Parts: sequence; C-alpha cells; structure tokens
Amino acid sequence: MEINKLDELLNLKHEEPMKLVVVACHDEEVLAAVFEGKRLGIAEPILIGDKEKTIEIAKEKGLDISSYTIIDEKDLNMAAEIGVKMVSSGKANFIMKGLVDTSILLKAVLNKEWGLRTDSLLSHVMLYDIPNYSKLIYLTDGGMNLQPTLEDKVKIIENAVTVAKALGKEEVKVACLAAKEKLDPKMVATVDASELKHRYEEGKFSKGTIVDGPMALDLAISSSSAEIKGYKSKVSGDADVLLVPNIEMGNGIGKSITYFASGKSAGVVMGAKVPIVLVSRADDHEAKLYSIALGSLVAAYKG
Repeated sequence: MEINKLDELLNLKHEEPMKLVVVACHDEEVLAAVFEGKRLGIAEPILIGDKEKTIEIAKEKGLDISSYTIIDEKDLNMAAEIGVKMVSSGKANFIMKGLVDTSILLKAVLNKEWGLRTDSLLSHVMLYDIPNYSKLIYLTDGGMNLQPTLEDKVKIIENAVTVAKALGKEEVKVACLAAKEKLDPKMVATVDASELKHRYEEGKFSKGTIVDGPMALDLAISSSSAEIKGYKSKVSGDADVLLVPNIEMGNGIGKSITYFASGKSAGVVMGAKVPIVLVSRADDHEAKLYSIALGSLVAAYKG
C-alpha cells in the first residue's frame, strides 16, 4: 500500500513494534511524542538520559511511563554511546535524538568500532504533506550536507528512494533542482543534474528510480508550468523527490512549506545501518510523532 498522507503513518500496525532508543530523553516534546507513539503501537521506546528529570516531566504532562525501560545516564556522550551500541548489538531497531547536540549523536553513530557506519553517506530526508499537492514530497538534503558533490548526490538520491519505497512507492520520480532547466557550465547545479540524468539513462540507479534535470522548482511540481514552457519529462509536474543542490535551497524550501503553505512534515537521516530520527527543536509534537512513525516504517522495511 502506498502512503500519500502523513496521517496514514499513524494507522500502520506492525506485527511487533520497532524498538526505538531515545538519546537524552528528558525533553517535553520528545517524551510526549514517544509516549503517543507507544500508545499507537508504532514504537516500543527505550529511554536514555536523566531519569529523575524524565520522570518529573512525565508526571507534569500526565504521561504514565512506569512500564518503560529507562537508563539513567546524565552524560550526553555516554548516553549517545549507550544508545548506538544498543542498536548495533540488535537490542533496538532505530534511534532518536532527544535533548542532545546533533554532533554528539552523529559522532557516536559514525564510530568506527561500534557505530552504525555504512558505505553510504548520511543525508536528511524530509517528507512534506502539503494541502495543495496530490502526494507526499520528499525533500533532500536540507539538513546534513552543505554542498554535496556529484557522487554525494548519487547517494543522497538512493537514500531518499529507499524511504519512498518503504512507503510503498514502486516508481520514484526524482527532480534535480537548479535555477534553470538548461545546462550552464557556470552553474554547478545544472552540470551535476545533467550528469545524474545521464547516469539514470545508463541504468545506474536502483530499479524504479527516474531521475531528470536540471529543472526549476515550478517545473518539478507544476504540470501547467511545464506545459507552458514546453518542458517534456516523466518527472515534471509529478515529482516525488526534490533533490536540492545545496543546504540553503533545501532549508529555504522546507521552511517555506512549513510556514507559508501549512505543510506537515516528518524527517529521518538515512545512510546509517538504521534510520535516525533527527528532529529540530522547533518541530512541534505532531512533526516529532510523524518522524517516529516514519523511522519505524523505514526500520521495518526489508527491500
């Protein structure tokens, strides 16, 4: 079944909920989202952090966490290490950032001895549920890679495609964004996009992936714009994945969707052995819950 709305993530039932380890769990919004995720049968939480503060927050918010596994560890570096080791040893299925710096968690994730490294690249995949678009938009990468190289972009695309396939998409349309649709040697985004399209035409991407570009944002999401401009493509007007050339464009598009278009969102970091739920402090309770549900679904995906 293909998922086209984020609310659908909350209705999915796993035979056995994925085990989610939360690093630095003593955060109100994170704890509330985790509690709701457990109530809905989405994930079984393992909490690591300041136990006293965590219990105090739970009492204040009326959350009964008496049945939860809570590991008392106030040192954030140690909390991250314990969490990552639990995943790498198979005691948990995915991991979530709580009240800890991203750099601390990712340092543990990338540890060469006991971390979750792979041959891929860590990249952020955001899903947006937008009122005036017919399906979910996958935006990547507006959170991890500043100025990705061509080879980085290949891995970023594959990470996003994995998420899309976990949500039931058999064919994933990737639009390589740039400021214009014509190749311009002075604009790296257009050069990379052209090469990525060429690699797709040579069959270099995973099955079911369609890559096209360069194209401006309007061409990627508006069939009428593509028709007016005479731009013919299997992707234009119907893009699933928006591949951005740099973090600034990704960050700008993402925040515009949230604040101008009232879009709902969920996000995970891909490229490690398991998905990492890496939420922003500004994300509301709903976005955190959607992200947990997304991480759980991707963790369970066997494709």
